Amino acid sequence: MAAISTTESSPQPRVYFQTPPGNDDTEIPVRKQGRVTVKYDRKELRKRLHLEEWIIDRLTELYDCEEEAIPELEIDVDELLDLPSENDRAARVKDLLVDCYKPTDDFVKELLDRIRGMQKLSTPQKK
Repeated sequence: MAAISTTESSPQPRVYFQTPPGNDDTEIPVRKQGRVTVKYDRKELRKRLHLEEWIIDRLTELYDCEEEAIPELEIDVDELLDLPSENDRAARVKDLLVDCYKPTDDFVKELLDRIRGMQKLSTPQKK
């Protein structure tokens, strides 16, 4: 509840917030609603999350190690989507996996199949 007070000592009215009667500090505080400044397509975000989980699973198989021991490499899906052709995308992924001793062709082919038709997330989708 807000109370407006105008006193002769202050030229501008001031607003003071008071707790309504009967409310004490032992009650659960009311959460304020946040504002959403950017909207993303939830379906696309979910697809991206599943893709990233799949990539991690496959990399642990390819490198024959736990997730924490995977060499520092970043497969940036948005970067791949920016490349003009499938051949360029395949070459980029193979460059990233250059130190993998296992065959990577199946991984690269399946990755490119999975990202086909995906949208970049760096620019929000408007409805």
